[in-house]
Amino acid sequence: MRATSATIHLGALRENLRRVRELAPGARVMAVVKADGYGHGLERVARALEGADAFGVAGIADGQRLRAAGVSQRIVVLSGHDEAADLAEMRRLRLDTVVHSDAQVDLLAADADPRPLRVWLKLDTGMHRLGIAPERARDVHARLRALACVEPDITLMTHFANSDVFDDAMTTRQVERFERGVSGLDGERSLSNSAGVIGWPEAHGQWVRVGGALYGISVVAGRIGADFGFRPAMTLATRLVAVNRIRKGEHVGYAAAWQAPEDMPIGVAAIGYGDGYPRHSDGATPVLVNGTRALVVGRVSMDLVTIDLRRHPDAKIGDPVVLWGRGLPVEEVAAHAGTIGYELTCGVTRRVRFVEDA
Repeated sequence: MRATSATIHLGALRENLRRVRELAPGARVMAVVKADGYGHGLERVARALEGADAFGVAGIADGQRLRAAGVSQRIVVLSGHDEAADLAEMRRLRLDTVVHSDAQVDLLAADADPRPLRVWLKLDTGMHRLGIAPERARDVHARLRALACVEPDITLMTHFANSDVFDDAMTTRQVERFERGVSGLDGERSLSNSAGVIGWPEAHGQWVRVGGALYGISVVAGRIGADFGFRPAMTLATRLVAVNRIRKGEHVGYAAAWQAPEDMPIGVAAIGYGDGYPRHSDGATPVLVNGTRALVVGRVSMDLVTIDLRRHPDAKIGDPVVLWGRGLPVEEVAAHAGTIGYELTCGVTRRVRFVEDA
């Protein structure tokens, strides 16, 4: 059996939720579980985070999966409804919809079903991706409140573009734009993502929407989740399937991209880009062999990586190799690959065996 596995630490998920509540004691927590729970498994994550007040998903299909798994909390479709048929399915599944465009308001206005839906009204305060302009918030809010198919309690929300920079003026401006836009309007407020929870306590509002932090992944460049009291929820690991000795000057891997500086041992581990391990790195990506650091050398192939074992003279076939997780922050590996930890965990493929650790 292929040795590659992703261990999901359910206790870490629960502890990270507790840490979020500690950082934002006055707010309810929406656990964002899009992208299959950031690659950790949607249903698995939802079970572990049963203490969350709501779940945030990217689309209706995730809401279907969560309801089928027995999840009873509020589920918010963060992209909202796209067509008239979506509204009937949202009612059936008791999903909240996010309204960020006039077209979505028009769909609601044309809906003949009087059963009201819960709505979140999204303002674009500077992200310039989705949202109503703040100066139009009052008119759109009034139009929604006038519809029989909309619950009167509308939550008002926005999304930060640069909240991971804690002294950045852009987030301050976004908060100010939001407050001007919603001034005098009834409804709970939701501004903060993971970085907002950590660095912008004045912007917590009544709801925080937390993704990466729940999985123990840092949202701040150059920092790891542990710096803010979060624990990694995934450990990706495999084993050595070969230990070879090569001579000085010999090359390793495709395109002969790496050359041995001396006679040395090379380990071969059962992991590759077919498993979601990043193919592109800066040539100094760390792994743990028997709990001690080593470096990946040569090009990552689809199924295998090669490892410099000069500091591991006793390494042998079958020894464990950790690619990221406990003992090796995913943020560090991501930095060597020119990406972020979110992309790595989301990219773990289904041929990897997933196991749970309570």
